[in-house]
Amino acid sequence: MHPLQCVLQVQRSLGWGPLASVSWLSLRMCRAHSSLSSTMCPSPERQEDGARKDFSSRLAAGPTFQHFLKSASAPQEKLSSEVEDPPPYLMMDELLGRQRKVYLETYGCQMNVNDTEIAWSILQKSGYLRTSNLQEADVILLVTCSIREKAEQTIWNRLHQLKALKTRRPRSRVPLRIGILGCMAERLKEEILNREKMVDILAGPDAYRDLPRLLAVAESGQQAANVLLSLDETYADVMPVQTSASATSAFVSIMRGCDNMCSYCIVPFTRGRERSRPIASILEEVKKLSEQGLKEVTLLGQNVNSFRDNSEVQFNSAVPTNLSRGFTTNYKTKQGGLRFAHLLDQVSRVDPEMRIRFTSPHPKDFPDEVLQLIHERDNICKQIHLPAQSGSSRVLEAMRRGYSREAYVELVHHIRESIPGVSLSSDFIAGFCGETEEDHVQTVSLLREVQYNMGFLFAYSMRQTRAYHRLKDDVPEEVKLRRLEELITIFREEATKANQTSVGCTQLVLVEGITSASSQTLRGHVLCRTTLRDSSAYC
Repeated sequence: MHPLQCVLQVQRSLGWGPLASVSWLSLRMCRAHSSLSSTMCPSPERQEDGARKDFSSRLAAGPTFQHFLKSASAPQEKLSSEVEDPPPYLMMDELLGRQRKVYLETYGCQMNVNDTEIAWSILQKSGYLRTSNLQEADVILLVTCSIREKAEQTIWNRLHQLKALKTRRPRSRVPLRIGILGCMAERLKEEILNREKMVDILAGPDAYRDLPRLLAVAESGQQAANVLLSLDETYADVMPVQTSASATSAFVSIMRGCDNMCSYCIVPFTRGRERSRPIASILEEVKKLSEQGLKEVTLLGQNVNSFRDNSEVQFNSAVPTNLSRGFTTNYKTKQGGLRFAHLLDQVSRVDPEMRIRFTSPHPKDFPDEVLQLIHERDNICKQIHLPAQSGSSRVLEAMRRGYSREAYVELVHHIRESIPGVSLSSDFIAGFCGETEEDHVQTVSLLREVQYNMGFLFAYSMRQTRAYHRLKDDVPEEVKLRRLEELITIFREEATKANQTSVGCTQLVLVEGITSASSQTLRGHVLCRTTLRDSSAYC
């Protein structure tokens, strides 16, 4: 009798449902040492008794409840870099890249640049090769952004271009595989797979370890996806591979996710909850970068200065969290752990000649100990990004930012008193839900009052966030654009005044290259982030 008939007989005898029988059949047929004969089948009675014994023995040998309790309390980071056993439906060699060439494109923020380096590190260890030539690639991976609709539209347009490349692929070559990584994969998973059949794999920000398996599944002609968010994944044991051999600076991710839940922001939905890397792993990475000759590192996180390392039990006592004066959180105040000030202190000691930056912070997490450390350490850049988003207290409340205009301005004054000559940058959103002309005028006045050295200004783009469910995007698009243009104009006027104070000063500059192939003008960063337009150094 055929093995499938045997399985169906066992199914009827044991009362298994169809899904159980298919799963059991898949497990048994995928293994080389299946106990079913391909030419004969025992009687239903003997088969039922044998199947029950087989099931009982496998159940006894499987994990117990204690196993899951131990797993839940185990350290969050894997210290071993060994390749894990493949799933039962794949052989070990199917997880290997076999010299296939990968082309990576990065869109969006600095965190995506770091994610690209992490993804490449994982694929490189699996035997893939890196190429900068799109035409010779066997795998094309786009590391994507979802912060605004325009960012997503850029990816849709790029996929249409790649579709033509995939269609023209000669049959003599291995099939071209295309993957979407990062925030857009997390946010639009079903839409991408259904709308763009030419996309082979999806991997969310916490699924890069799974890339070899996803690509192996895609080789069979199936679409493969892993967009599960994690409560503990920080890739602490993955050493990112620098994408540029001539780079003078590098990004070091110290935490992932965000708990702030600002009403306009998609990050908590695409990158999950906050979790921080152990300080020991961060210091190890910074030391290696110093040994490689890099001169600058930027510590990265969606809310970088809320860093909290809870991996060391002795530091998990109920030590209160210090916030900036007048600021609150949208979540229950957390306790214990090693905080950002401790990390910044340790990182700055690794190499006194290596400059330290960090982004992107939240204004609420600038206690005095952080400001004092920035002031005292020569190699910590005297530049702070202080996202305001709006100059109107009413709009800030709707955004769930946890502060008023008055508290924000007081923090600005306190920072400038604590760190003389500090350079400030900020983010602003024009045309948020319910923003009136009076609200807009208050934002304009904040730009004039603070005089930022650098700014990132955008028209509001509705995402599927808290605002999507609770607020109305009622500012017309033409009004958003007009207000944005006004903010940009005012910002440039005030930044020019602020930056002119540095003209004629002598500064230590990290040279990063030349401005163009036809020019010998050097381009680099000074210790602050000020743009020196009248000299040839760019902060």
